[in-house]
Amino acid sequence: MGIFWPPPPFETTKQRYQEIVDAGFTFAITGNYLFDQYILKYALTQADAVGLKMLIADDQSLLDLTHRFTISDDRTTPMSISSADAAALAKQIVATYQGHPSLAGFNLYDEPSGQAVFDSLGKAMGAMRTAAPGLLPYINLLPGQGPGQDTYLNAVVDAVHPPLLSFDRYPMSADGNEDPNYLTNWAQHRAVAQAAGIPSWVFIQTLAFNGRRSPSAADLAWQVNISLAYGAKGIQYFTYWTPDPARGEGFQSALLTVDGKRTEHYADSKHLNATWLSRVGKVLKHLPSESVEHANEPNPPARVAVFAPDDWVASVTGAAVVLGRFTDPANASVRYLLVANRTPHATSTVTLGLGPAAKGVAAYVARTDSFTPAKATARLPLTLAPGGATLLRLDG
Repeated sequence: MGIFWPPPPFETTKQRYQEIVDAGFTFAITGNYLFDQYILKYALTQADAVGLKMLIADDQSLLDLTHRFTISDDRTTPMSISSADAAALAKQIVATYQGHPSLAGFNLYDEPSGQAVFDSLGKAMGAMRTAAPGLLPYINLLPGQGPGQDTYLNAVVDAVHPPLLSFDRYPMSADGNEDPNYLTNWAQHRAVAQAAGIPSWVFIQTLAFNGRRSPSAADLAWQVNISLAYGAKGIQYFTYWTPDPARGEGFQSALLTVDGKRTEHYADSKHLNATWLSRVGKVLKHLPSESVEHANEPNPPARVAVFAPDDWVASVTGAAVVLGRFTDPANASVRYLLVANRTPHATSTVTLGLGPAAKGVAAYVARTDSFTPAKATARLPLTLAPGGATLLRLDG
Protein backbone atom coordinates (compact mmCIF):
# COMPACT_ATOMS: atom_id res chain seq x y z
CA MET A 1 0.00 0.00 0.00
CA GLY A 2 1.76 3.08 -1.23
CA ILE A 3 1.43 6.77 -1.88
CA PHE A 4 2.59 9.12 -4.60
CA TRP A 5 3.36 12.81 -4.00
CA PRO A 6 4.56 12.84 -0.38
CA PRO A 7 5.01 15.96 1.77
CA PRO A 8 7.12 18.71 0.12
CA PRO A 9 10.65 19.53 1.35
CA PHE A 10 9.62 21.97 4.07
CA GLU A 11 7.19 19.36 5.46
CA THR A 12 9.63 16.44 5.23
CA THR A 13 9.70 15.61 8.93
CA LYS A 14 9.46 12.58 11.14
CA GLN A 15 5.99 13.72 12.26
CA ARG A 16 4.71 14.00 8.70
CA TYR A 17 6.13 10.60 7.78
CA GLN A 18 4.58 9.08 10.88
CA GLU A 19 1.29 10.52 9.65
CA ILE A 20 1.71 8.50 6.44
CA VAL A 21 2.34 5.31 8.42
CA ASP A 22 -0.59 6.06 10.72
CA ALA A 23 -2.88 6.04 7.68
CA GLY A 24 -1.79 2.47 6.94
CA PHE A 25 0.65 3.05 4.10
CA THR A 26 3.81 0.99 3.84
CA PHE A 27 5.77 2.81 1.13
CA ALA A 28 6.04 6.14 -0.64
CA ILE A 29 7.24 7.16 -4.09
CA THR A 30 9.09 10.44 -3.85
CA GLY A 31 8.16 13.57 -5.77
CA ASN A 32 6.68 16.94 -4.81
CA TYR A 33 9.96 18.82 -5.30
CA LEU A 34 12.18 16.26 -3.54
CA PHE A 35 14.54 16.69 -6.48
CA ASP A 36 18.14 16.37 -5.24
CA GLN A 37 20.19 13.93 -3.21
CA TYR A 38 20.27 16.17 -0.13
CA ILE A 39 16.53 16.30 0.43
CA LEU A 40 16.10 12.72 -0.77
CA LYS A 41 18.63 11.42 1.77
CA TYR A 42 16.95 13.54 4.43
CA ALA A 43 13.59 12.01 3.43
CA LEU A 44 15.07 8.52 3.77
CA THR A 45 16.28 9.41 7.26
CA GLN A 46 12.74 10.41 8.27
CA ALA A 47 11.39 7.22 6.73
CA ASP A 48 14.02 5.15 8.56
CA ALA A 49 12.70 6.52 11.85
CA VAL A 50 9.08 5.45 11.27
CA GLY A 51 9.45 2.22 9.28
CA LEU A 52 8.24 3.59 5.95
CA LYS A 53 9.75 2.17 2.73
CA MET A 54 10.72 4.53 -0.09
CA LEU A 55 11.11 4.40 -3.86
CA ILE A 56 13.45 7.18 -4.96
CA ALA A 57 12.41 9.25 -7.98
CA ASP A 58 13.85 12.38 -9.62
CA ASP A 59 17.42 12.01 -8.41
CA GLN A 60 19.37 13.99 -11.00
CA SER A 61 21.79 11.16 -11.81
CA LEU A 62 18.86 8.77 -12.10
CA LEU A 63 17.25 11.14 -14.60
CA ASP A 64 20.51 11.17 -16.56
CA LEU A 65 20.44 7.37 -16.70
CA THR A 66 16.79 7.00 -17.67
CA HIS A 67 15.62 10.23 -19.33
CA ARG A 68 18.31 12.63 -20.48
CA PHE A 69 20.66 10.22 -22.23
CA THR A 70 20.18 7.19 -24.46
CA ILE A 71 22.18 4.14 -23.46
CA SER A 72 23.96 2.98 -26.60
CA ASP A 73 27.38 1.65 -27.55
CA ASP A 74 26.96 3.26 -30.96
CA ARG A 75 29.00 6.41 -30.38
CA THR A 76 27.21 8.20 -33.23
CA THR A 77 23.96 8.18 -31.25
CA PRO A 78 23.26 11.75 -30.10
CA MET A 79 23.09 12.45 -26.36
CA SER A 80 24.16 8.91 -25.45
CA ILE A 81 26.23 7.13 -22.83
CA SER A 82 27.81 3.72 -23.23
CA SER A 83 26.68 0.57 -21.46
CA ALA A 84 29.81 0.76 -19.31
CA ASP A 85 29.03 4.35 -18.37
CA ALA A 86 25.44 3.35 -17.53
CA ALA A 87 26.69 0.57 -15.26
CA ALA A 88 29.03 2.98 -13.48
CA LEU A 89 26.30 5.59 -13.11
CA ALA A 90 23.89 2.99 -11.70
CA LYS A 91 26.47 2.00 -9.07
CA GLN A 92 26.97 5.66 -8.18
CA ILE A 93 23.22 6.19 -7.75
CA VAL A 94 22.87 3.20 -5.48
CA ALA A 95 25.92 4.17 -3.44
CA THR A 96 24.42 7.62 -2.80
CA TYR A 97 21.45 6.17 -0.92
CA GLN A 98 22.52 2.78 0.40
CA GLY A 99 22.65 2.26 4.13
CA HIS A 100 19.10 3.47 4.70
CA PRO A 101 16.75 0.67 5.85
CA SER A 102 13.86 2.55 4.22
CA LEU A 103 15.35 2.36 0.73
CA ALA A 104 13.20 -0.10 -1.24
CA GLY A 105 14.11 0.83 -4.79
CA PHE A 106 14.10 3.46 -7.52
CA ASN A 107 11.33 4.85 -9.71
CA LEU A 108 13.05 4.72 -13.08
CA TYR A 109 10.30 6.08 -15.32
CA ASP A 110 6.68 7.20 -15.21
CA GLU A 111 4.62 6.48 -18.33
CA PRO A 112 7.37 5.68 -20.87
CA SER A 113 6.41 5.78 -24.53
CA GLY A 114 8.18 4.87 -27.77
CA GLN A 115 10.39 1.96 -28.78
CA ALA A 116 13.62 3.97 -28.52
CA VAL A 117 12.72 4.87 -24.92
CA PHE A 118 11.85 1.25 -24.16
CA ASP A 119 15.17 -0.01 -25.55
CA SER A 120 17.26 2.42 -23.52
CA LEU A 121 15.09 1.95 -20.43
CA GLY A 122 15.62 -1.79 -20.66
CA LYS A 123 19.37 -1.20 -20.48
CA ALA A 124 18.90 1.14 -17.51
CA MET A 125 16.74 -1.49 -15.83
CA GLY A 126 19.50 -4.07 -16.32
CA ALA A 127 22.16 -1.71 -14.96
CA MET A 128 20.12 -0.96 -11.84
CA ARG A 129 19.38 -4.65 -11.27
CA THR A 130 23.09 -5.42 -11.43
CA ALA A 131 24.01 -2.53 -9.15
CA ALA A 132 21.30 -3.31 -6.57
CA PRO A 133 19.81 -6.79 -7.01
CA GLY A 134 17.86 -6.48 -3.75
CA LEU A 135 16.11 -3.23 -4.67
CA LEU A 136 13.06 -2.68 -6.86
CA PRO A 137 13.63 -1.04 -10.27
CA TYR A 138 10.13 0.37 -10.69
CA ILE A 139 8.29 1.87 -13.66
CA ASN A 140 4.65 2.88 -14.16
CA LEU A 141 2.83 2.64 -17.48
CA LEU A 142 0.32 4.65 -19.48
CA PRO A 143 -3.38 3.73 -19.43
CA GLY A 144 -5.22 2.76 -22.60
CA GLN A 145 -7.42 0.21 -24.29
CA GLY A 146 -7.75 -1.62 -27.57
CA PRO A 147 -5.13 -3.21 -29.86
CA GLY A 148 -2.75 -0.28 -29.42
CA GLN A 149 -2.61 -0.91 -25.68
CA ASP A 150 -1.83 -4.59 -26.23
CA THR A 151 1.05 -3.57 -28.48
CA TYR A 152 2.27 -1.01 -25.96
CA LEU A 153 2.21 -3.35 -22.97
CA ASN A 154 3.89 -6.21 -24.82
CA ALA A 155 6.58 -3.89 -26.18
CA VAL A 156 7.39 -2.72 -22.64
CA VAL A 157 7.56 -6.29 -21.35
CA ASP A 158 9.75 -7.44 -24.24
CA ALA A 159 12.20 -4.51 -24.16
CA VAL A 160 12.26 -3.38 -20.54
CA HIS A 161 11.64 -6.64 -18.64
CA PRO A 162 10.01 -4.90 -15.65
CA PRO A 163 9.63 -6.85 -12.39
CA LEU A 164 5.96 -5.81 -12.21
CA LEU A 165 3.36 -4.10 -14.38
CA SER A 166 1.97 -0.90 -12.84
CA PHE A 167 -0.48 1.51 -14.46
CA ASP A 168 -2.56 4.54 -13.61
CA ARG A 169 -6.12 5.25 -14.68
CA TYR A 170 -8.45 7.47 -12.72
CA PRO A 171 -12.04 6.37 -13.33
CA MET A 172 -14.25 8.48 -11.06
CA SER A 173 -15.75 10.99 -13.49
CA ALA A 174 -17.13 14.40 -12.55
CA ASP A 175 -20.49 13.50 -14.12
CA GLY A 176 -21.01 10.88 -11.40
CA ASN A 177 -20.26 7.91 -13.64
CA GLU A 178 -17.21 5.66 -13.89
CA ASP A 179 -14.86 5.59 -16.88
CA PRO A 180 -16.38 2.88 -19.10
CA ASN A 181 -12.93 1.82 -20.31
CA TYR A 182 -11.46 1.33 -16.84
CA LEU A 183 -12.39 -2.35 -16.70
CA THR A 184 -11.23 -2.88 -20.28
CA ASN A 185 -7.87 -1.39 -19.36
CA TRP A 186 -7.68 -3.67 -16.32
CA ALA A 187 -8.54 -6.77 -18.39
CA GLN A 188 -5.81 -6.02 -20.94
CA HIS A 189 -3.26 -5.10 -18.29
CA ARG A 190 -3.91 -8.27 -16.30
CA ALA A 191 -3.68 -10.46 -19.41
CA VAL A 192 -0.21 -9.18 -20.31
CA ALA A 193 1.04 -9.37 -16.71
CA GLN A 194 -0.27 -12.94 -16.40
CA ALA A 195 1.41 -13.97 -19.64
CA ALA A 196 4.70 -12.43 -18.48
CA GLY A 197 4.43 -14.03 -15.03
CA ILE A 198 4.77 -10.73 -13.18
CA PRO A 199 2.43 -9.03 -10.67
CA SER A 200 0.06 -6.17 -11.46
CA TRP A 201 0.06 -2.89 -9.54
CA VAL A 202 -2.31 0.05 -9.91
CA PHE A 203 -2.89 3.63 -8.82
CA ILE A 204 -6.26 4.67 -7.41
CA GLN A 205 -7.73 8.16 -7.58
CA THR A 206 -7.97 10.11 -4.33
CA LEU A 207 -8.85 13.60 -5.55
CA ALA A 208 -10.81 15.64 -8.06
CA PHE A 209 -8.97 17.00 -11.10
CA ASN A 210 -9.36 17.49 -14.81
CA GLY A 211 -12.94 16.22 -15.23
CA ARG A 212 -12.81 13.75 -12.36
CA ARG A 213 -14.80 13.93 -9.14
CA SER A 214 -13.70 13.97 -5.53
CA PRO A 215 -13.99 10.30 -4.52
CA SER A 216 -16.29 9.25 -1.71
CA ALA A 217 -15.33 6.52 0.74
CA ALA A 218 -17.32 4.10 -1.44
CA ASP A 219 -15.46 5.30 -4.55
CA LEU A 220 -12.12 4.57 -2.89
CA ALA A 221 -13.32 1.13 -1.79
CA TRP A 222 -14.67 0.39 -5.28
CA GLN A 223 -11.33 1.14 -6.94
CA VAL A 224 -9.48 -0.99 -4.38
CA ASN A 225 -11.87 -3.94 -4.61
CA ILE A 226 -12.13 -3.98 -8.39
CA SER A 227 -8.33 -3.91 -8.51
CA LEU A 228 -8.04 -6.73 -5.98
CA ALA A 229 -10.53 -8.79 -8.00
CA TYR A 230 -8.33 -8.25 -11.05
CA GLY A 231 -5.36 -9.60 -9.11
CA ALA A 232 -3.57 -6.39 -8.08
CA LYS A 233 -0.70 -7.02 -5.68
CA GLY A 234 0.19 -3.36 -5.17
CA ILE A 235 -2.27 -0.50 -4.49
CA GLN A 236 -0.91 3.04 -4.83
CA TYR A 237 -2.81 6.20 -3.92
CA PHE A 238 -2.66 9.18 -6.29
CA THR A 239 -2.09 11.55 -4.63
CA TYR A 240 -1.28 11.82 -0.92
CA TRP A 241 -0.34 15.51 -0.67
CA THR A 242 -2.32 17.83 -2.93
CA PRO A 243 -0.22 19.07 -5.89
CA ASP A 244 0.21 22.84 -5.91
CA PRO A 245 -1.58 24.98 -8.54
CA ALA A 246 1.60 25.29 -10.60
CA ARG A 247 1.25 21.63 -11.57
CA GLY A 248 -1.88 22.40 -13.61
CA GLU A 249 -4.82 20.03 -14.16
CA GLY A 250 -6.97 21.72 -11.49
CA PHE A 251 -6.05 19.44 -8.63
CA GLN A 252 -8.37 19.70 -5.65
CA SER A 253 -7.74 18.34 -2.16
CA ALA A 254 -6.19 14.88 -1.79
CA LEU A 255 -5.54 13.21 1.59
CA LEU A 256 -3.76 16.35 2.74
CA THR A 257 -4.28 19.83 1.35
CA VAL A 258 -1.54 21.91 -0.23
CA ASP A 259 -0.89 23.46 3.18
CA GLY A 260 -0.89 20.12 4.99
CA LYS A 261 -4.37 19.87 6.51
CA ARG A 262 -6.02 16.45 6.66
CA THR A 263 -9.17 16.01 4.57
CA GLU A 264 -11.98 13.49 4.64
CA HIS A 265 -9.92 11.48 2.14
CA TYR A 266 -7.25 10.94 4.77
CA ALA A 267 -9.84 9.59 7.23
CA ASP A 268 -11.54 7.48 4.54
CA SER A 269 -8.24 6.02 3.33
CA LYS A 270 -7.01 5.32 6.85
CA HIS A 271 -10.25 3.49 7.66
CA LEU A 272 -10.19 1.51 4.40
CA ASN A 273 -6.55 0.54 4.87
CA ALA A 274 -6.92 -0.43 8.53
CA THR A 275 -10.21 -2.30 8.42
CA TRP A 276 -10.00 -3.97 5.00
CA LEU A 277 -7.07 -3.54 2.62
CA SER A 278 -4.23 -4.30 5.05
CA ARG A 279 -6.05 -7.41 6.21
CA VAL A 280 -7.52 -8.89 3.07
CA GLY A 281 -4.34 -7.89 1.25
CA LYS A 282 -2.30 -10.24 3.42
CA VAL A 283 -4.56 -13.10 2.36
CA LEU A 284 -4.53 -12.29 -1.35
CA LYS A 285 -0.96 -11.08 -1.78
CA HIS A 286 0.59 -14.50 -2.36
CA LEU A 287 -2.39 -16.13 -4.10
CA PRO A 288 -2.12 -16.37 -7.91
CA SER A 289 -5.02 -14.87 -9.85
CA GLU A 290 -6.80 -17.64 -11.74
CA SER A 291 -9.72 -15.82 -13.39
CA VAL A 292 -11.77 -12.62 -13.41
CA GLU A 293 -15.37 -12.66 -14.59
CA HIS A 294 -18.23 -10.17 -14.73
CA ALA A 295 -21.68 -11.46 -13.83
CA ASN A 296 -25.14 -9.97 -14.40
CA GLU A 297 -23.95 -7.05 -16.52
CA PRO A 298 -26.32 -6.32 -19.43
CA ASN A 299 -23.57 -4.50 -21.38
CA PRO A 300 -20.17 -5.66 -20.11
CA PRO A 301 -17.12 -3.61 -21.13
CA ALA A 302 -14.98 -4.74 -24.04
CA ARG A 303 -12.37 -7.41 -23.32
CA VAL A 304 -13.76 -8.46 -19.94
CA ALA A 305 -14.62 -12.12 -19.38
CA VAL A 306 -18.30 -12.85 -18.78
CA PHE A 307 -19.27 -15.35 -16.10
CA ALA A 308 -19.53 -18.96 -17.23
CA PRO A 309 -20.58 -21.75 -14.83
CA ASP A 310 -17.94 -24.26 -13.77
CA ASP A 311 -17.31 -26.80 -11.02
CA TRP A 312 -16.59 -24.11 -8.45
CA VAL A 313 -19.37 -21.58 -9.12
CA ALA A 314 -22.47 -22.87 -10.91
CA SER A 315 -24.59 -19.70 -10.91
CA VAL A 316 -24.62 -16.03 -9.97
CA THR A 317 -27.98 -14.28 -9.66
CA GLY A 318 -28.91 -10.77 -8.59
CA ALA A 319 -26.86 -7.61 -8.97
CA ALA A 320 -23.82 -7.07 -11.17
CA VAL A 321 -20.56 -8.21 -9.58
CA VAL A 322 -16.95 -8.89 -10.50
CA LEU A 323 -15.64 -12.31 -9.46
CA GLY A 324 -11.90 -12.60 -8.90
CA ARG A 325 -10.77 -16.18 -8.28
CA PHE A 326 -7.42 -17.23 -6.84
CA THR A 327 -5.59 -20.51 -6.41
CA ASP A 328 -3.72 -21.57 -3.28
CA PRO A 329 -0.16 -22.77 -4.00
CA ALA A 330 -0.25 -24.73 -0.73
CA ASN A 331 -3.53 -26.53 -1.43
CA ALA A 332 -4.72 -27.37 -4.94
CA SER A 333 -8.19 -28.29 -3.66
CA VAL A 334 -8.93 -24.76 -2.42
CA ARG A 335 -10.01 -21.62 -4.26
CA TYR A 336 -10.46 -18.07 -2.97
CA LEU A 337 -13.23 -15.95 -4.50
CA LEU A 338 -13.43 -12.18 -4.14
CA VAL A 339 -16.93 -10.97 -4.99
CA ALA A 340 -16.80 -7.21 -5.68
CA ASN A 341 -19.78 -4.91 -6.06
CA ARG A 342 -19.83 -3.58 -9.62
CA THR A 343 -21.05 -0.17 -8.44
CA PRO A 344 -19.92 2.30 -5.80
CA HIS A 345 -23.37 3.90 -5.74
CA ALA A 346 -25.62 1.30 -4.10
CA THR A 347 -25.75 -1.76 -1.87
CA SER A 348 -26.05 -4.90 -3.97
CA THR A 349 -27.33 -8.36 -3.23
CA VAL A 350 -26.24 -11.45 -5.07
CA THR A 351 -26.68 -15.20 -4.63
CA LEU A 352 -23.97 -17.66 -5.57
CA GLY A 353 -24.80 -21.20 -6.52
CA LEU A 354 -21.73 -23.27 -5.75
CA GLY A 355 -20.63 -26.12 -7.96
CA PRO A 356 -19.72 -29.70 -7.02
CA ALA A 357 -16.04 -28.87 -6.48
CA ALA A 358 -16.93 -26.59 -3.54
CA LYS A 359 -17.61 -28.98 -0.66
CA GLY A 360 -17.54 -26.18 1.88
CA VAL A 361 -17.35 -22.39 2.00
CA ALA A 362 -16.08 -19.91 4.56
CA ALA A 363 -16.33 -16.11 4.55
CA TYR A 364 -13.44 -13.86 5.50
CA VAL A 365 -14.11 -11.63 8.53
CA ALA A 366 -11.68 -8.71 8.41
CA ARG A 367 -12.40 -7.64 11.97
CA THR A 368 -11.03 -10.92 13.34
CA ASP A 369 -8.75 -11.72 10.39
CA SER A 370 -10.30 -15.17 10.13
CA PHE A 371 -12.63 -17.28 8.01
CA THR A 372 -16.04 -18.29 9.33
CA PRO A 373 -17.83 -21.29 7.80
CA ALA A 374 -21.04 -20.35 6.02
CA LYS A 375 -24.31 -21.91 7.13
CA ALA A 376 -25.46 -22.53 3.57
CA THR A 377 -23.21 -23.93 0.88
CA ALA A 378 -25.34 -24.81 -2.17
CA ARG A 379 -26.80 -21.28 -2.46
CA LEU A 380 -24.97 -18.46 -0.75
CA PRO A 381 -26.65 -15.02 -0.43
CA LEU A 382 -24.31 -12.02 -0.14
CA THR A 383 -24.93 -8.35 0.58
CA LEU A 384 -22.24 -5.99 -0.67
CA ALA A 385 -21.89 -2.39 0.52
CA PRO A 386 -21.44 0.30 -2.15
CA GLY A 387 -17.99 -0.36 -3.60
CA GLY A 388 -17.58 -3.26 -1.17
CA ALA A 389 -16.50 -6.86 -1.52
CA THR A 390 -16.60 -10.23 0.23
CA LEU A 391 -13.82 -12.80 0.21
CA LEU A 392 -14.80 -16.47 0.29
CA ARG A 393 -12.71 -19.59 0.68
CA LEU A 394 -14.06 -22.52 -1.32
CA ASP A 395 -12.90 -25.83 0.11
CA GLY A 396 -12.76 -28.82 -2.20
